[in-house]
Amino acid sequence: MARLQREDFDIGVEIGALVSRSPGSGGVVSFLGTVRHFSRGKDVVKLDFTAYQEMAEKELDRLEQDAMQMFDILDCLVIHRTGEIAINGNIVLIVVAAAHRGPAFDACQWMIDELKKRVPIWKKEFTSDGTHWVEEHP
Repeated sequence: MARLQREDFDIGVEIGALVSRSPGSGGVVSFLGTVRHFSRGKDVVKLDFTAYQEMAEKELDRLEQDAMQMFDILDCLVIHRTGEIAINGNIVLIVVAAAHRGPAFDACQWMIDELKKRVPIWKKEFTSDGTHWVEEHP
């Protein structure tokens, strides 16, 4: 089940829990998004993520459901944090379990790309030159 939360997550615990629910998995792929220290030529101090909570949670759940229907995978998980996150802090975790690596890789990449397109979560950068909202999603 997808989660939108302020607190950090333990990557190993989350992957272990997903694998234990998917005994047929032969390939587990994960994506971890973290706060980098430099963006657009400026030093980043921290990021702040704001979400339309109810809609974001529903869309994250829908994202997992869509991945399960579109790809030959056994299970998946997406966690996204909100609030202020320091440099090197965890932002988003996506984990996909499948019988084989190919579908797991495909689903994982699709999930992060779709998350950035359709989930109402906004990012504000605090940099050496002030703050600004980030609108593009590379």
